[in-house]
Amino acid sequence: MAGVRVEQRERTRRALVEQARALFATRGYGDVGLAEIVAAAGVTKGALYHQFDGKTDLFRAVLADVLDGVAAAVVAAAEAQGDDPWAQFTAGSRAFLVASTDPAVARIALVDGPAVLGWTEWRAVDEATSGRHLVEALETLVARGVLAPRPVEPLAHLLGGAMNEAALWLAVTDEPGALERVWAELLAMMEALR
Repeated sequence: MAGVRVEQRERTRRALVEQARALFATRGYGDVGLAEIVAAAGVTKGALYHQFDGKTDLFRAVLADVLDGVAAAVVAAAEAQGDDPWAQFTAGSRAFLVASTDPAVARIALVDGPAVLGWTEWRAVDEATSGRHLVEALETLVARGVLAPRPVEPLAHLLGGAMNEAALWLAVTDEPGALERVWAELLAMMEALR
């Protein structure tokens, strides 16, 4: 019986996160109410409050889900490059840009994330996902001698900031070839580090 309740709670949680994600992605956090989320998920407000402390807490779960998806795309792209750390680094960086330029991902992760949670909390969530992978990649590059010894943390913040800004711009521009142009500039910046 306890296993059934756990499964039901997980289904309810998943439904709330999925429906909130879809609504936040299309209209933004500020334009979506809890009543609309619970109706879309087919649950009651009581069920929502059993899972989350409120709308902001639900948004945290949505943001984590979005960032986990981006991180998974980065890792998959990097792992597909075999044992070449530079190829892994560049493939992962490009995968980040591609995944982050999805307008739904950009809105939740890069626009609403800092606005809803505040810069400090958003940054901590980002560092625990994509930021962690970036630091690990840079540490590997330094350890293998691809990059000269240097402090990795500041470099990770600089590159992460550049990639987040690029992703924000790419998510809203309709310029043909924008991704390729941004990627060429980012790759040139990264190549200068070698």
